[in-house]
Amino acid sequence: MTNLAKIFFIFAAILLPLVSSGQNGVQEEKNSIAGKSDISYFDSVVLGLVEGITEYLPVSSTGHLIIANAFLDLDGDQGLSSAEGTPVLASDGEPYTMKMAADAYAIVIQFGAIMAVVVLYWDCLVKMLFGLFGRDAEGLRLFRNLVVAFIPAALVGLLFHDAIDEYLFGVAPVIIALAAGAALMFFVQKFYDARAKKTDKFTRMEDMTARQALVVGLLQCVAMWPGTSRSMMTILGGYIVGFKPADAARFSFLLGLATLSAASLFKVAKDGANMAAALSPGPLAVGLIVAFFSSAISVRWLVGFLTRKGLKPFAWYRIFVAILLAVLLWSGAF
Repeated sequence: MTNLAKIFFIFAAILLPLVSSGQNGVQEEKNSIAGKSDISYFDSVVLGLVEGITEYLPVSSTGHLIIANAFLDLDGDQGLSSAEGTPVLASDGEPYTMKMAADAYAIVIQFGAIMAVVVLYWDCLVKMLFGLFGRDAEGLRLFRNLVVAFIPAALVGLLFHDAIDEYLFGVAPVIIALAAGAALMFFVQKFYDARAKKTDKFTRMEDMTARQALVVGLLQCVAMWPGTSRSMMTILGGYIVGFKPADAARFSFLLGLATLSAASLFKVAKDGANMAAALSPGPLAVGLIVAFFSSAISVRWLVGFLTRKGLKPFAWYRIFVAILLAVLLWSGAF
């Protein structure tokens, strides 16, 4: 089995059960006006797997989670109530809906993926800590570059968070982003291959300049559009500034610690109380655990795969998913 076929097989194992559950969800919606009012353990396992497998791959975890929420019938606009039966209200005083809760859940379980990178790249974190105390120049430079790369996305996220949630968290925007991202990946891979034929000189992650870090950080801002993929944009940024695939992936993972932590903490601060009132705690814990283990496997696999095969298999996968989703959207499955 080719590596491209393996990628399709892995994600088909995720998407096909979602298609089945989504079709059942459509039928259940017809039979139930209320729809779902909580995230089940089955939902949490599916969402944890989708988050963990896709978070650090250049295929868009947010896009896949939006799709998963639609298939699992977690995107309804029905208002939720607490265990005591009291209606839960959003910050604007409007009913806190199942879609709001599921979107928040999808971001909060990123903590599981974050912890996977903390465990796997603990040596880099220690190196940066020593750098802050003046005991490791490379560690200090890596910390500085991560801060520089993090700032643009932090500012864009704070300024446009509500608009992104309102207008871009949907299946149609994800389809557009998946297709556009695939085209960009083909282009950058061609650029990298041409460069690799001319020279064997590449920038080490430890030797990255602040200017190169800013380029990666600015590209990460594009990933605010769900379906684009934060990992894709930062890995492409690494390619553009002269990294080999392994270093591009490593920097993307480490930058994800800052970006994902900020996004998750922001969502907890904004929606944490409502989530706690409206959703059962058990499925949240299960989602975090599943995301942790599946992320750890995904991260270990990606570095070697990028070195051997590059970005093209992921670009083809994105096209495959975009076409599949467009057909399902047109057929009324969503």
